Amino acid sequence: MSEPSVTRPRRWDKPFSLEAGSEKEMTDTDVEELLQIPPFCEIDSSRFKRSLSLQEILKNDARIVGFDDGDIIVRRGDWGSSAFLILSGNVRVELERGESSLPDEILGRRHRRMKTLWESFSQLWRNHREAEVREVAEVSSARPAMNTRLTRGRTRIYLQEVSAVLDKYRTARLEPGHLFGELAALGRTSRVATVFSEGVSQLLEIRWQGIRDILRYDTHGGLKRYIEDAFRERALASFLRTDPLFQECSTDLMQRIVEQAEFYTLGNYDSSRPFKELNSNPLRITETGEPVIIREGETPRGIVMIRSGLARISQRYYQGRRTVGYLSPGQVFGLEEIQSGMKASVSQPCQTQLSAIGHLNVVVIPKELVEEILEQQNTTGNNAATEPPRLSPTCQTVKIDDEALLGQLIDRNYVQGTSLMVIDLDRCTRCDDCVRACATAHDNNPRFIRHGPVLNQFMVPSSCLHCVDPVCMIECPTGAIYRDLGQGDIVINDQTCIGCAQCASNCPFDAIRMVDIRDSRGNLIVDSKTHAPLTQATKCDLCIDQRTGPACERACPHDALFRVDMQDAVQVEEVFAR
Repeated sequence: MSEPSVTRPRRWDKPFSLEAGSEKEMTDTDVEELLQIPPFCEIDSSRFKRSLSLQEILKNDARIVGFDDGDIIVRRGDWGSSAFLILSGNVRVELERGESSLPDEILGRRHRRMKTLWESFSQLWRNHREAEVREVAEVSSARPAMNTRLTRGRTRIYLQEVSAVLDKYRTARLEPGHLFGELAALGRTSRVATVFSEGVSQLLEIRWQGIRDILRYDTHGGLKRYIEDAFRERALASFLRTDPLFQECSTDLMQRIVEQAEFYTLGNYDSSRPFKELNSNPLRITETGEPVIIREGETPRGIVMIRSGLARISQRYYQGRRTVGYLSPGQVFGLEEIQSGMKASVSQPCQTQLSAIGHLNVVVIPKELVEEILEQQNTTGNNAATEPPRLSPTCQTVKIDDEALLGQLIDRNYVQGTSLMVIDLDRCTRCDDCVRACATAHDNNPRFIRHGPVLNQFMVPSSCLHCVDPVCMIECPTGAIYRDLGQGDIVINDQTCIGCAQCASNCPFDAIRMVDIRDSRGNLIVDSKTHAPLTQATKCDLCIDQRTGPACERACPHDALFRVDMQDAVQVEEVFAR
């Protein structure tokens, strides 16, 4: 009996314009009209491959979407995977930060309220007996300031009387021809501002894969120049000043750094296979398929600063390599070698190798400018030419003495976690007090499963990691899953979750579950039109409304359960060196 065979799926089997929420399919006429306007009219289409032409990219990786008055296009703090070009109409962009910014309730976020001492204590007997109980009124109606509606095939959060409301806040109006959202889409960072549609507007939405491919061949064209100039102008200086090395940098020197900095994007958005290799050597790939940024033994031509993603530090070990550390956003590589070279007056080679884990964005600051910074600090009395600048804990390289354990943590991508749950099996007695405490804190519904991979004597249960790069937030149509801007925790708003399961599908750790919700009597809550059971996403929220923090950790009687911020070098070494 012959084995069944199928055609391998291809990227463009389903164009972006045919995905859920699209209004119409992109046509050849639409593409030709786009090619007549900036920045596409400034791109030399002859540089593209015949199998990957500019016309095909626009037809398959872009779509035209319409927004009604008050619709939220992108929301501050959310992760996005696409950029937008305004074709017609106007949009309003929030400019304020902190206390002067738009309230979370307007943006569809849950108002954070801590339980009182009595409410926490009464959980012991007041919790519902039925699973996944929701208050019907809470599910069916939203807060007065926030509304959702189904428009143009998509569920959206919208703001009533948008102009009147936004006039109370500091905003900017963007007109046709303006591109926005590209920095967050390509950099795998959160949106820095909320954008509303003012009146009816029509936008071109380009998913990140299309932008990536255009940038591959548009080496001197309008889109590449626009994106790089936008990052230099809007964000580079602020990003660099997050590192102590640049905090005291003079205005003149910082301006030259901004002008001469180089940007590199390596690795793939969805896996560790590379989509862009460094131009100097197309074979700079490690045995594991990771693009190499700096090889061991090479003289660094500058320092590498991680903008987004994670990077592996490894050393030669017999005929192979062993992992000795990793870098997360904001950390730098190559500074020690440049400092040593200044001290010895001879260039020093790198003692380790730096490679990209998955999708990585880096900024490279030329060696000459770094030396000028160090000399400037030395002149002002910091003596930085002979001693490294004092780095904050977040700028330390994370290392673990057990290379095999460190390698497993990196290969399984657990280094993404800002709150990784770890259970020491040498101490755990399997009493399940952690699960019961979690259930008590969440109305008798535990938010994690006490099972998972075992690394040495440590087990990593199926619980939300609260990742540095939370891909679960990408594609949520209402923004119901979001990062709490105060604590950084990733939480789900039951009032705006529509049960689409995008977050559960995107989570690489299977830490999000879709559950049928019930009323207080145990009856399934169903859709009023289809009568199908309503589902919602659930996951660990770090007991965000409990005054004493995560109940699982607090309840462990044997000090066996830990929450580990994998970006904190000291904490990582303390836990995994037990």
